Amino acid sequence: MSDAPLKGWNHTPNVPLEVSPFFRWPPRPVAMLAWIWNSWFLITERLIIVGIAFVSFHFFQPPLEETKTLAVGWIAELFIRNLILVTLVAGALHLYFYTFTKQGQRLKYDPRPLMKNGRQFTLGGQIRDNMFWTLASGVPIWTFYEVLVFWAMSNGYAPLMTFAENPIWFVALFLLIPIWESFYFYWIHRFLHIPFFYRHVHALHHRNINVGPWSGMAMHPVEHLIFLGSVLIHFVIPSNPVHVLYHLQYYVLTAVTTHTGFEGLMVKDKNRLRLGTFHHQMHHRYFECNYGSLEIPWDKLFGSFHDGTQAADERIKERRKRMSGAA
Repeated sequence: MSDAPLKGWNHTPNVPLEVSPFFRWPPRPVAMLAWIWNSWFLITERLIIVGIAFVSFHFFQPPLEETKTLAVGWIAELFIRNLILVTLVAGALHLYFYTFTKQGQRLKYDPRPLMKNGRQFTLGGQIRDNMFWTLASGVPIWTFYEVLVFWAMSNGYAPLMTFAENPIWFVALFLLIPIWESFYFYWIHRFLHIPFFYRHVHALHHRNINVGPWSGMAMHPVEHLIFLGSVLIHFVIPSNPVHVLYHLQYYVLTAVTTHTGFEGLMVKDKNRLRLGTFHHQMHHRYFECNYGSLEIPWDKLFGSFHDGTQAADERIKERRKRMSGAA
């Protein structure tokens, strides 16, 4: 067995992949600081989505006084905002990388093109199928959760907090939401790989063996309900509407970007914006590995971590044999 990169990929990042330095021994303070810096203080998805959340809050969000009463008008505003937002992000990435191929094959993980046809797809093709489930199921359920939480905050059923009341907690929540996402996502993802739920629900998402931007939110409605249900934490912890916006926009938009199929956006021959993760790209090809993310090492703890090397590939193959034998 070897720590050499896997074969059969157009591009692989530096391997072996490593989990967050906060979960590696011995402690490496410099690596921890670098992880935080690279995650937040460069031009990153997280920082961009914080900006989108604040723009949404200040310009496209009905006040809590209005959301106290359920009404078609403000609910439609949220739906249209979400529809436009996901279409702009997924559509722009698809046009840039796949329609106009502005980056060619540079930093593209899978050498194969997206599937134009296939009987497994609802509308006969991968992109049409992905767009349908994203827009017809994902956006309505995303909007449903926003309506539920904003209505609850307006009526005192969910704890509300402002920057003036607790500025430290207000800022800290932006840092904690991605950690909660990583914790939550692993466990619901393992649940969805239980054979019954995989066959009837999660298999729809796994039609995408090779992924593109529209693949990230292409899910069964039941999976959308479970996946986006992470936001119900705001019924327990004090937060602000801008945190709810960030929480759901982070979930949806990073689902889009991490499924881009490219490691990043290149400008002047340098990767200027990290996008698709090889860690999750392998999950779509090999299925029974990398259920979570690199933020929290659940996969390492439970033996499902694929670090992108040939040695790990052999271990995962053996694991799949044991699992199929047990079935």
